Amino acid sequence: MNRKRNIGFVLIPLVLAIGIVGGIFIGKYMSISRVSPAEAKLRTIADLIENEYVDDVDVDSLLASVVPDLLAGLDPHSVYMSAEELVSTNEDMDGHFSGVGVSFQIVNDSVVVVEVIAGGPAEKAGILNGDKIVQANDSSITGKKATQDNVFKTLRGPKGSKVALKVKRSNSAKLLSFDVVRDDIPVNTVDAVYMADEKNGIGYLKVSKFGRNTYEEFMQAISQLRGQGAKSLIVDLRGNVGGFLDQVILMANEFLPEDRIIVSTNGKLVENKSIAMTDGNGRFQKMPLTVLMDEYSASASEIFAGAMQDNDRGLVVGRRSFGKGLVQHQIELPDSSAIRLTVARYYTPSGRCIQKPYERGEDGKYVLDIYDRYQHGEFYNADSIKLDKSKLYLTNGGRKVYGGGGIMPDVFVPEDTTGYTSYYVSVSNQGLITKYAMQVTDRYRELTKNVKTTDELYRVIPRDQTLLEGFVEFATKNGVPARWYYINKSRPLILNLLKAQIARNVLGYSGLIQTLNEEDETVQKALELTRDGKNLKL
Repeated sequence: MNRKRNIGFVLIPLVLAIGIVGGIFIGKYMSISRVSPAEAKLRTIADLIENEYVDDVDVDSLLASVVPDLLAGLDPHSVYMSAEELVSTNEDMDGHFSGVGVSFQIVNDSVVVVEVIAGGPAEKAGILNGDKIVQANDSSITGKKATQDNVFKTLRGPKGSKVALKVKRSNSAKLLSFDVVRDDIPVNTVDAVYMADEKNGIGYLKVSKFGRNTYEEFMQAISQLRGQGAKSLIVDLRGNVGGFLDQVILMANEFLPEDRIIVSTNGKLVENKSIAMTDGNGRFQKMPLTVLMDEYSASASEIFAGAMQDNDRGLVVGRRSFGKGLVQHQIELPDSSAIRLTVARYYTPSGRCIQKPYERGEDGKYVLDIYDRYQHGEFYNADSIKLDKSKLYLTNGGRKVYGGGGIMPDVFVPEDTTGYTSYYVSVSNQGLITKYAMQVTDRYRELTKNVKTTDELYRVIPRDQTLLEGFVEFATKNGVPARWYYINKSRPLILNLLKAQIARNVLGYSGLIQTLNEEDETVQKALELTRDGKNLKL
């Protein structure tokens, strides 16, 4: 948001924007004959500026620059989106976009394909994992042009359109050419699905956000897990920023008995007042459930966790969630831009609103809330969490829960900083773990091409000590000298991250998550509690 230096130039677009925005909303509900005096004044000022102001005024530009400031004066989640931002956001949430069908990483200023989407255009054209895309339609996308934004703009495009790609493949001295016809590419929101403990029948799935197809993906994931023998379930909502309300309601309904509240909303308009109740047709009402949360779990993910917690249905494990209890309505404007306006607050079944405090127009402290939690030691000690004891509520079973600041887990797990040393920070900040993992992947590409599981992968790649020594030598060549005292302290962390990155290169994002979870304290705690049946004893 750009602020003008001269107050006079601030007031002109501000007044103009207020008039335009006011006209949009008031015009929606009132006829011209019922315009208020204030509305008439703003329209008059807007007309004067457009007709008599000494310079030509670009109304669209003024609106785009001022509306964000107007909305910021309401609450931290009412926002303006340009037409370009709206398209990108909708693609991300609607479940598909048109493109070539690859996941990539930027390594050493090169666009490296880490996963070719099965059945997508790139796979049909013959592109493989590990290929480096160096050119698209005669334009280079290496060096300074190898940025995420530029790659997205280059590879995505209208369905049916063609893009000519040139790639560097490790076993070819020449660049290879591929003509790829763009097609619809699914955007998955269930990122990882696997049996975390086959012996005890514990399945795991990670939901990154609640998009348009999340419920469908979720049901497919559980069906897969049950087919593999899952009797208990861990749902990982850490880092889940939310999404569509209907999707989380459908998902929560699967775990709760009939006539239980999932969530209620309350706003100014009748259509923004609602209570979502269960219908009793949920297929997993008896399935033991553990929900993982952290400080980046927000909105719809908090609705799911709150519904399970307040109904004493599932154990919530991890750290206090973000604390977003506001509901936004997306309204498209005539120029194809849009605003997301807060129209209601939502409440968990016990009646608590978990929205953390904010002051209208003062979002600086709100934005820094996560940092403040870190400074206060909340990530490491549950006793450091400041709960508003005046906002006490009770679950169906009589347990105490609190509103006004996120979902507090039933079982707190501190952030794990084991293995953090100056050596680890140095190699991590320079991206050396990712770069070396790509080297190892390329070296073993032939041996891993038929690998399907992490266990199979670990039998193919170098053993731990060999992998670590190779990495230390690589890091030394890249300016980080070997300091074995610190290397040995960071050994489990470095090895886990190396294997996780290799797993992503070979098995996709699910392989990355599965490998990271092997050393993840929150996941391991959830497995322990599930094995002991603690999620049944709320």
